[in-house]
Amino acid sequence: MSADTKKRVLIVANELSPYIEFTDFAQILNKLAIKTFDAGLEVRVIMPRFGMINERRHRLHEVVRLSGINVIIDKDDYPLIIKVASLPNARLQVYFMDNEDYFKRKAVFRDDQDNFFDDNAERMIFFCKSALETVKKFGWPPHVIHCHGWMTSLLPLYLKTAYKKEPVFGYSKVIYTAQGDQFKEKLNPNFVKKALINNEIKEKDFESFKEGTNAALTIGAGKYADVVVFGDNLSDKKVVDDIKPSRYKKVLKYDELWKDDVTQLLDLYKTLTES
Repeated sequence: MSADTKKRVLIVANELSPYIEFTDFAQILNKLAIKTFDAGLEVRVIMPRFGMINERRHRLHEVVRLSGINVIIDKDDYPLIIKVASLPNARLQVYFMDNEDYFKRKAVFRDDQDNFFDDNAERMIFFCKSALETVKKFGWPPHVIHCHGWMTSLLPLYLKTAYKKEPVFGYSKVIYTAQGDQFKEKLNPNFVKKALINNEIKEKDFESFKEGTNAALTIGAGKYADVVVFGDNLSDKKVVDDIKPSRYKKVLKYDELWKDDVTQLLDLYKTLTES
């Protein structure tokens, strides 16, 4: 890479203000994306196009030039529709991963009886694979990929296994934000089989994830990420004990990075793009 090449940061998240908000992270990510752009880095955001997102209000439109991607899950093909909007008051784009089977419903993770959707595992797999395939289609190699929320938890694993030889990810560093319990249930029993990407990933590589709990996803993502940021509501002792600093990984506490107007996290981005 030449010294004058602009540094690129990809933020992949469950939520982002003003489109959809579950936690305080939605507004923090909005601020972080804008500050990163203002600091001179190229920034793109990828998130699911949940059915509750108002496309007219937020001016989403389909990106026709990126059409034609099919995402395979357990030998079944699912068409990916990519939509885009400009983040209000900012000159950066947010890309929405859409599919009629997984994201058309007017709910996020639960039905109107508060039941966790049985296909949430497949929705996560679709979203993670869609994000990676979209970046490949862009031909836009990110220096940093910052993952937020349980639906992004497979990305560090995929990047270090099935996608590790893809040139577009050849020098990507992965940050995972480990948050507290976002769901209490377990993902369906087919989760492991479908997440292995048709045997491109060995089952031993998937060991940390296989219980399909929120804690298991966090531990698995933490195992493969280059840097882990602990959310301020992370209290599960098993998770905290499993994700420890080592010679291979940097672990940082939420309040060390997100205070002072996200400046310290922006500094982390800059450090990683130079390494």
